[in-house]
Amino acid sequence: MRILFITQYFPPEVGAPQSRLYELAIRLVEKGVDVTVLTAMPNYPEMKVHDGYRGKFRVKESIDGIEVVRSWIYVSRNTGFASRILNYLSFTCSSFITGVFSTRSFDYVFCESPPLFLGLSAIMLAKIKGSKLIFNVSDLWPETAIKLGIVKNPALIKLATRIEEMCYKSSWLITGQTKHITDHIGARFPNKRTYWLKNGSNPKLFEHRMSSTWRADNGYSADDFILVYAGIIGIAQGLEIILEAAGAFKSKERIKFAIIGSGPEKEKLVALRDKMGLVNVRFLDVQPKSAMPSILSAASAVIIPLKRLPLFKGAIPSKIYECAMMGKPLLLGVEGEAKSLFIDDGKCGLAFEPENGEDLADKIVQLSDDQNLMLQLGENGRTYVVNNFSLDHIAHDFWTVINQGKK
Repeated sequence: MRILFITQYFPPEVGAPQSRLYELAIRLVEKGVDVTVLTAMPNYPEMKVHDGYRGKFRVKESIDGIEVVRSWIYVSRNTGFASRILNYLSFTCSSFITGVFSTRSFDYVFCESPPLFLGLSAIMLAKIKGSKLIFNVSDLWPETAIKLGIVKNPALIKLATRIEEMCYKSSWLITGQTKHITDHIGARFPNKRTYWLKNGSNPKLFEHRMSSTWRADNGYSADDFILVYAGIIGIAQGLEIILEAAGAFKSKERIKFAIIGSGPEKEKLVALRDKMGLVNVRFLDVQPKSAMPSILSAASAVIIPLKRLPLFKGAIPSKIYECAMMGKPLLLGVEGEAKSLFIDDGKCGLAFEPENGEDLADKIVQLSDDQNLMLQLGENGRTYVVNNFSLDHIAHDFWTVINQGKK
């Protein structure tokens, strides 16, 4: 079996889709699948093409048995809408050209969306290569962009909606990272086959209670109660709520906050922290995936927020799986599917109302004052993820589906 992954994001970049697709790809390789990844020159989230890739239109390499073909992408540190669109469209065009001339025939073309425009390249390549198209949806676009106010132009919304519909109609299988996504698409396109391709965690990487010197290395004491957010610092996360909650603990030196990562909102949040005089909040640079087990092991609990929008009721932030796998209690500010799974069912942490800093502060007090509760929620989380969201099981189930489709 041969499968071509088309994705704008892939290691050595760090991030949710990069990690998720890499973990799926290497497990398919272990099952004997011939996997090729067609991706962009690595640049995210710094928006600067990495050394060794600059000035090149195409690069071929191998990563852990995966053939990786990279093509040119327009990159700018300008975070404006026009620059973002050029970024997406440039890879859509270059991936098609590179895919036509630098890849073989495949049984399946697996396309990661967003960016939605990449679906156009995938549709054409699937036809040329004689492949079945699997369209993987990690965020509902253009709906998410519209609700967040990123896209407002009616003509562009109409165009994006048409592209979205074209991608779904052209697909042999539509996969989604949450059940909400697959249910939503299935209701709109009842004649199309949908599949919940879960996200998950790797038990081999995120070992429970591993030793860590991260606290000492970063100036924290053994008695500090450290609340960690690690991930993209963007609009959707609404990280102002962490600063608001931190303001309630100015007089409690034991409670500390670490915000780890990068993104378009980081500069603004750093300025807000300084304006509020929050010495208990530190911003740390984005970390490689290999460093996260040590960081999470040193954390007391993790904060996972999103803005309070109806569309996020179907979201499951990918960091949930790794944090829970490490036995860390979750402070979850996400309503809907994530809360239902990891708080109501899995008992992996405490939920707070999205965008409510006072409620988050109350939950922090509840957790920091009860060591037994903290340990129990952590144990629950690890058990729940191992039993329900193991990457090995997820990859095996997906392999079974596509293996049947090949016959």
